[in-house]
Amino acid sequence: MALRKILKQGDSALEKVCRPVEKFDRKLHWLLDDLRETLEEADGVGLAAPQVGILRRAVIVVDDQEQMIELVNPVIIRQEGEQDGWEGCLSVPGMYGKVRRPSSVTVRAQDRNGNFFEVSGEDMVARCFCHELEHLDGHLFVEHTDKLYTVEELEAMEEDN
Repeated sequence: MALRKILKQGDSALEKVCRPVEKFDRKLHWLLDDLRETLEEADGVGLAAPQVGILRRAVIVVDDQEQMIELVNPVIIRQEGEQDGWEGCLSVPGMYGKVRRPSSVTVRAQDRNGNFFEVSGEDMVARCFCHELEHLDGHLFVEHTDKLYTVEELEAMEEDN
């Protein structure tokens, strides 16, 4: 396993549509292991392959039990409700925006061996599924928000409330 460099907003790889994973081999396993290690090191809740420069449809999302879920070729098959909340991104460090997402999401994906499964998430996990899957189509959360805020600006807004 190896730590990978997380690309930042402005890198053209983050704007590209990723290709489906077709080979469920050692190379994919290495990628998923590297995504896991890189995500742990960055202390994030999700990471998509294009964020480390690999244009394949693979993401890692941390669930409510702090377990990392590997999603290969993921597709949202159900979404319900709405929630507004703050989002950040490892590719847009130090900046946050208010984004509206579904409050419940079910994803159909494949595991590292190609087996299909479904997984559902509520609230933060649903938000994370949506956020990470958008990376696979070349989109960032900043497209959904009117204004970006620094941590200091968020803290100041909290103090005013």
